[in-house]
Amino acid sequence: MSANNPGFTADAPAMLVPGWARSMAIATRAVFIVLGMAILVQALFVVQARPQDLVTGFHGMVDIVHRSMPPDFSALPDAAWPALETIDIGLFGTIMGIILAVPLSVLAAANVTPSRWLYYVSRAVIGFTRAVPDLVWALLFVTAVGLGPFPGGLALAVHSVGMLGRLFAETIENMDMAPIDALSLTGASRLQVFTHGVVPSVLPALAGIGLYRLDENIRSSLVLGFVGAGGIGFQLLTAMNLFQYRQVSLLLMVVFVIVFAAERLSAVCRERLA
Repeated sequence: MSANNPGFTADAPAMLVPGWARSMAIATRAVFIVLGMAILVQALFVVQARPQDLVTGFHGMVDIVHRSMPPDFSALPDAAWPALETIDIGLFGTIMGIILAVPLSVLAAANVTPSRWLYYVSRAVIGFTRAVPDLVWALLFVTAVGLGPFPGGLALAVHSVGMLGRLFAETIENMDMAPIDALSLTGASRLQVFTHGVVPSVLPALAGIGLYRLDENIRSSLVLGFVGAGGIGFQLLTAMNLFQYRQVSLLLMVVFVIVFAAERLSAVCRERLA
């Protein structure tokens, strides 16, 4: 207590701060809650969400499922080649994407890029290829080279450059620079620094990212078939347009097996690299 005022303590103002801070925190939280609800409401309004349509359309969905059973296993041999195309489209897109993304990511990493203007140019290329969806790339390449799996592989390769290039560049920027600095001090060339310093430091992480991207590309290759880019997606679209629902159910089973197998294989490989 103060000698002049026994009822006053010097710590009294400090004791008032926590209450004020709590009030501000509550008010801020309330503002964010209201803002979030407003965003949700406008999203529901813009997309014209009508939950009642799910109830009224439930009979139609049940009818389609009923007409899809049992799956037409006689069409399984015809689905083997499109399934292989789907897997190979994902493989081609991933491998080509890695080949193109690695040099771009080195140029786009601030800690190892040789010049500032190369950094900005490579970042712009990575950003552009990532900003354009793979479905749009597929439409462009179908127009350029025609129908088939090749435009699908090209679309995934270009889109993968953007996704892999960004992740690779961030991995390189976050690596330990001590070995790189040590090699530079010994007079090693820029190429030697890259091959003996950068590559060993980031290779496990880049391999894990590449495997994850392969998993994603195999999934994406299914959708690209809807625009004529080959694979089992194109066969699935054809069966749906012809109302061959038993064949559709079989193809969906094949798609599930492909996606599940790719996911498990990718997970096992990433665990071994960890």
